[in-house]
This record gives sequence, C-alpha cells and structure tokens, in this order.
Amino acid sequence: METNAYNQKLNRYDLNDQIIYTGFSSFKDADECAQKKGGALVEVGFKDGNDNPQIVDEVGLIEKKLHYFVDAGDEYKFIHSSDPGFRKYADELQKIKAKQKQSPPDERYLANFEIENTEDPIIVLKNDHLESVTSRERSKYLKHAKVYELGVSLPKS
Repeated sequence: METNAYNQKLNRYDLNDQIIYTGFSSFKDADECAQKKGGALVEVGFKDGNDNPQIVDEVGLIEKKLHYFVDAGDEYKFIHSSDPGFRKYADELQKIKAKQKQSPPDERYLANFEIENTEDPIIVLKNDHLESVTSRERSKYLKHAKVYELGVSLPKS
C-alpha cells in the first residue's frame, strides 16, 4: 500500500489497463500526486455497496475541486472531516460524550462517538440530526450510499 505526501494510506485498484489510487486527504494532495507520477485526475464512484470502483463523471469532483462526496438521498448528509461544518458537529459529539461520562451506566444509551480515534471520520446526519460517526471507507457500505472519490489514474506498464 502506498502513502501520499502526508503519509496517509492510499487505496490501489487495478482496472483493465490502468491503476487507480484513491484515499487522498484533499484535492491538492491528489493533484500533486498526479503531477509527480505523471497520472491524471479521475472521479471514482463506488455505487454498489461494495469496494468496486468505476471511473465516472457524475458529481464533478474535478471541476468543483473536491476529493470526496457521498450521495445517500435527500434525508442523509455525510460530512467529511475536511468539510467546513465538521468542527461544529464534532464539538456537539464531544459534549454528548462528556455528558454520558457523568451519567449512570444505564443512561448511556447513545453510541460511543470517538471522533479523535476514528480514521478519517465522517459524521452522518439524517434529516439534519446527528445519526452516527463512521469512516470514509465504511461510508461505501452505508445507507445505499453512492460514494465518489477523487482518484489518480496511471497506465499499467
């Protein structure tokens, strides 16, 4: 498994005549990788509830300079740790967690939200209310979501 400039793990997929890397932490990170390796930026869709990438152009990640987007219908919203609104929700989760620690064990019924320990955390909202926290990788399998990531495509040698 390769890493990017920030020593984060990249996912590698072999598709027909090309190699695709995903898992970039930002548009800039993916763009720098593409330039260094002589590759091209591509939009990669994971649309079948599995880790089966397809090269698509449905969301316009490249034009919008985004590196990650999830479409899970109108009622769900996925907020990536790099999104501007993430901090607000993360602070809310920390308040809930602190409150849980002060309550008796039988009142601790909410899921354990470990923002600081979740790898590349994603906050999931349902109808604008906090539902859960997941990882970027797990988001591919939730809520019949269509996950789109910025990738770097390289020709196979």
